Parts: sequence; structure tokens; C-alpha cells
Amino acid sequence: MSRRLPPLNALKAFEAAARNLSFTRAAEELFVTQAAVSHQIKGLEEHLGLKLFRRRNRSLLLTEEGQSYFLDIKDVFTQLADATERLLARTATGSLTVSMTPSFAIQSLVPKLARFSELHPEVDVRIKAVDQDDNSLTEDVDVAIYYGRGKWPGLRADKLRSECLVPVCAPRLLTGPKPLRSVDDLANHTLLHDMTRHNWKAWAKQHGKGMLNVNAGPIFSHSSLVLQAAIHGQGIALGSSVLARPEVEAGRLICPFDTVLKHKNAYYLVCHESQEELGKIRSFREWLLKTFEEEAHSDLIPHID
Repeated sequence: MSRRLPPLNALKAFEAAARNLSFTRAAEELFVTQAAVSHQIKGLEEHLGLKLFRRRNRSLLLTEEGQSYFLDIKDVFTQLADATERLLARTATGSLTVSMTPSFAIQSLVPKLARFSELHPEVDVRIKAVDQDDNSLTEDVDVAIYYGRGKWPGLRADKLRSECLVPVCAPRLLTGPKPLRSVDDLANHTLLHDMTRHNWKAWAKQHGKGMLNVNAGPIFSHSSLVLQAAIHGQGIALGSSVLARPEVEAGRLICPFDTVLKHKNAYYLVCHESQEELGKIRSFREWLLKTFEEEAHSDLIPHID
């Protein structure tokens, strides 16, 4: 025999309205309109064939049937909430697989992970480095770092940091045989590129340096390799303000100019919407967002948010 259950959304609206004795407060709690709560309760009353509320002198009261029904179902909602909390608590431990590009892993996340492990020793983080970041949230991955505009269907995306690109080089290039004192001196130095050469072209166009030969210089497959070449004095890199940050802080790279290339993309932490409140995912998200927020207040390189 099938169970005769009322519509669950209507039941949830009734429980909130009965507990608050207010359609308005119930609507605020459920993040819907007062009209929506009223409509749900009217539908529930029609389904049951009973009046559950009555209005008197601008106040909302339960009928005798409504009071009896509320007393019977309120414990059910409490049990559901407790069961959900217990489930989420069980998911707060274990392994957490995080997917991202190799450059982001090397330059940004790995140096920070020790702090997360200190705060959450119950979670074992597993790093999965992949070249293609925006299709990497597969069944074996819990969260990922995506680079883009923040819109991926079915995924929760939390912005970690916007990005700009800024020239960076080894400190010794400032006083070497061909001193790097102004933007015009770039013509005397090797430009370091990623696979597309696009960034230096865009930078030269934005800053009116069309005479700069942006088609010369070595090409590297990953941003972290471009930065390593710059650290070793092999030329000038156009570094990500996010990825170059630890190298600038350590003094291995410097920013010779305040000329940045604005970028519309940013780094995001993403997970499936259905899993966003799982304990270990929530802990990692809250920690990483806080870490990047703190970093934003202490940047040593030019940045545009």
C-alpha cells in the first residue's frame, strides 16, 4: 500500500509557519516570498481537507487540527536535520582529491597545504595535476581549481583571486650588462613566453609598445616553467600576479615596472553543487578562501581586482 504523503515543500512551509506563527518569518527563513508560503499552505489544506490556520486581529493562530499536526511532525523535521548533520560529520574526514593545473599546484597551493593539514589532520589532501582544468571535476575528484569567468553549469564556483599579468625578472637584471631601468629597455632583453606568445602581444598593445619584438624568445609549456626561466636570469617573464607571488615574496623575482596587463579571468574553487556542504569540502573551501583573502591584503606586486 502506497504512503499518503502530502507535498513535502508544502509540509516544510507549514512547519516553518507554525513554528514562527508568521507567514512572513517563515518566508524569510525559507528564502521565498510570503505569497509562496501562503500558496503552499493553501495547497496543503486542500490536500488534507482541513483548515490548519486562522487569522485573528492581525495574528496567525493554529487551529486545533493544525496544532495537533504540528506537534506530530515537528520532531520529524528535527530528526531529519540531525540525520543530515550526522551524515555531513561523517564526510568531514578521509581523503580529499583536488584537481588543478601543474603551475597552480606548484606555485600557489602546495606551499600552503601544510597549514591546512595542521588545522584539519583528519583530512588527507591528494593533489591531481592536470593540464586541462575546466573538465577535470570527474568522479574521482572532490574539488578543482578552474581558471575562467566563474560560470560552469551544475558547479558551485567560489572566486579565489582575479588575475593580472606583470613583467617579472631576476633582481640581477636591473644592474647587469644591459640595465633594465625602463619599459623601453625591454628591447635589449629576451622575452619569455608560454605556448601561445599571446600575453606579451597583448601587453605590448595595451601599453603602446608596438615596436617591441614579441615574436622572439623561448616558449615553455607551463607558466611555472616560464617563471623558473626568469628566476635563472634567462629573460623577462610576463607572470601571473597569483602564480608569481611566492617568488616575489622570496626575492627570487622582482617587478621592474608597474605596468600590468588586465585580465578578465580569475581562479575559482569549484565543486558539484550537490556536494558543496560535505564536511571535508566545506572545510577546505573555507580555509582556502580565507587564505587567499589574507594574501590579497599583503601583495608585493601590482594587482588589479
